[in-house]
Amino acid sequence: MIEVADRTARESIIVRVADVMTEASISESPTDTLRAAAALMWREQTGSLVVLDGHALVGIITERDILKATAQDVDVDALTVGEAMTAEVVTTTAEVSIHDAARVMAQHWIRHLPVVDGERVVGMLSQRDIMGVFAALRRETGAAEIDSDELVRTRRLARIGPGDLD
Repeated sequence: MIEVADRTARESIIVRVADVMTEASISESPTDTLRAAAALMWREQTGSLVVLDGHALVGIITERDILKATAQDVDVDALTVGEAMTAEVVTTTAEVSIHDAARVMAQHWIRHLPVVDGERVVGMLSQRDIMGVFAALRRETGAAEIDSDELVRTRRLARIGPGDLD
């Protein structure tokens, strides 16, 4: 569990994955094309999609997977999510501390960590979510206040301008 001391109040704040995770974006099918996955990521303003077979987590596809395929000149209209996804998904639970979750992400060199409750996906933790927490916890005189809620998906979607999704 992570304890971050506020320099002025000298109180400890315990932050768990459940406190900052966002709703996971889901690929509709492992048979979707990479282009369809990229379009969904753009609409959802997320860098990853969990891939489900029914309710079972079968993989994760990330912006890095799509970038790799594009760099290797793969036809993103032909390659499926199932062919490009990572099938051995590293996950966490909502009660894990942000500190422990961040260590798992660093150990596995990943930026997106699905949150599960048993076999069910209940959320997603990203590096951006973790950075938002630490930025909000650090208070300095004269620094702008950061509301960590501003960093969740609803605010990310607000950044899309007219015509961006055309």
